[in-house]
Amino acid sequence: MNQRNLPKPFGLAALAALVVGMLVPVLVASPAHAAASVSVSNSSGTAQIDTKYATNLTVSGSGFQAIKGGHGGAYVWFGTVDGNWRPSQGGVSGKNYLYVPDSESANNEGFQRFVAFPGSDTASSAAATMSENGSWRTTITVPGPTFKAVGRNGAVTTVDCRKVQCGVITVGAHGVKNAHNETFTPVSVGTASTPQEQATTDPQSTTQDAAPDATPRDAGAEPVKLGKPKLEVDRSSAVAGRVLSFSVAGIAPKQQLSVVFDDGRAAAGPFLVGDDGRLAGVITLPADLPAGTYELRVFGVDKPPSVKFAVRAADEVSAAESQATSSATSSETDTWGMVFVGVAGALLLVALLRLVLMARGRRHAA
Repeated sequence: MNQRNLPKPFGLAALAALVVGMLVPVLVASPAHAAASVSVSNSSGTAQIDTKYATNLTVSGSGFQAIKGGHGGAYVWFGTVDGNWRPSQGGVSGKNYLYVPDSESANNEGFQRFVAFPGSDTASSAAATMSENGSWRTTITVPGPTFKAVGRNGAVTTVDCRKVQCGVITVGAHGVKNAHNETFTPVSVGTASTPQEQATTDPQSTTQDAAPDATPRDAGAEPVKLGKPKLEVDRSSAVAGRVLSFSVAGIAPKQQLSVVFDDGRAAAGPFLVGDDGRLAGVITLPADLPAGTYELRVFGVDKPPSVKFAVRAADEVSAAESQATSSATSSETDTWGMVFVGVAGALLLVALLRLVLMARGRRHAA
């Protein structure tokens, strides 16, 4: 009698391999990021600003690190850098890099732009959003070949791009340092404005001493009722090592200012006050702060406002968050454990049934 070729029964090793293959995810290495790069062009298609008039520049980025749902993104500034300027390597505003200040809102004067990560919680204040592959496009306005910058220490510096190399700067936004997204793209000075642009540009705002705060207000506009200068912070986000948001009101429009935390332990700026006398910004609190009451104050304006508020220590908040996360993880682990047991039991039952059927087949064959 001819014997039929019967499949061999599952071994323990085969069963284990099947279970692991079904339940353990396959880890795929993330592709390496390309180097971030920026291209700049004016209305004539060249990377150049005008020697006298304001210039609108189109700025495009590629290869940036786009963190989906991440906080912040990248700032796009026009200014100059010196030496080891990168914030991730210790560069400081007012010392290693200077730029044309502006508010951080989407409808600012256009002197600086914020490009948000895709799906970021800060996208509402962004002028553009990165694609998932790190590409973006926006426009900035350069007020002229010279501008005034305010450092974190409140010192005002006049930058003349006819004497120093200026260009487009990109850095991590909202106090989040990101070395991959730090770039500097040189821009030259020349005749960049068309005759039509020159005819519609006010020369008084683009002379050698031109600066964003010298831009005239619209003729006939009603004066802004400023009230008493006021500084407010988001107290719920006052945690050591985290980003603290703040808002200022009652400041003369076009003023440049910085904010200083605890007599210089941290600072942010410069910022440009909007036409309504307001601005909003963020500052990163030092990671080693102990719990306590601290002060944030405005620097660079007359009668600067200040505010005192409580800061929670990082380890205190982390412990509370870890406890909450642990509870959620424990519940999730219990659920997946039940799923694992159920799947493994089903696979074992199938294997045993297969063994029984194969045994019966051998008896019939005999």
